[in-house]
Amino acid sequence: MRVPPYTCVLWDVDGTIADASAGILPRLAEVFDSFGLPAPPVAELSQWIGPPMFESFRERGGMSAEDAHIAVRRYRELAARDGYAASVRIYPGVVEALRAVKAAGIPQATASSKPENQVLAILEHYSLLDDFVIVAGALPDAAGLHDGKEAVLRRALDRLSGAGVDVSRPVLIGDRLHDIEGAEPLGVPVIFVTWGFGEPGESDGSVAVASTTEELLGILLPRG
Repeated sequence: MRVPPYTCVLWDVDGTIADASAGILPRLAEVFDSFGLPAPPVAELSQWIGPPMFESFRERGGMSAEDAHIAVRRYRELAARDGYAASVRIYPGVVEALRAVKAAGIPQATASSKPENQVLAILEHYSLLDDFVIVAGALPDAAGLHDGKEAVLRRALDRLSGAGVDVSRPVLIGDRLHDIEGAEPLGVPVIFVTWGFGEPGESDGSVAVASTTEELLGILLPRG
């Protein structure tokens, strides 16, 4: 096996490690119902998974900033009611990929736009916490808004560095365009995986595309 090209691996969560759509989509529909509005079609709502919810309610849902704040708060209340790991499944092959990267001695972290407490709950539920040196997710500001991908990535790298990890050659595993856009200002390359919620063209700007976890491991842990 050649020397791995990356010194640390950062993982998005929704659409990359976990599929939480079975819980997310009904909660989104319930939030729209609370406003007396019809929910968008399921195919459209699926594109809400990954980016910050506030942005989705504003840009995709056409809500005012005030209503989007209310909608996010209602959604978080529903998520807490249901349990953050409820209806979540881990994508096939991901656990094995995490363990293979860890066995190769490459430190791993999450870098998710999902609230950090929810990321921790999912990883703990599936006994995945030990595969990561640190866990980073979105944190709320004074207004209750959770920060975006760039801020989460920056925090993940800072925490890894603080833990003594070499962050000179990081890579992010993601499934949406906002992963690529958030990583670009930090110079972090992105490997785009196609088993998540990305639409055609969203992989533009990534350094590689993987359709299976086997292909992903071939990029992260090249042989020969």
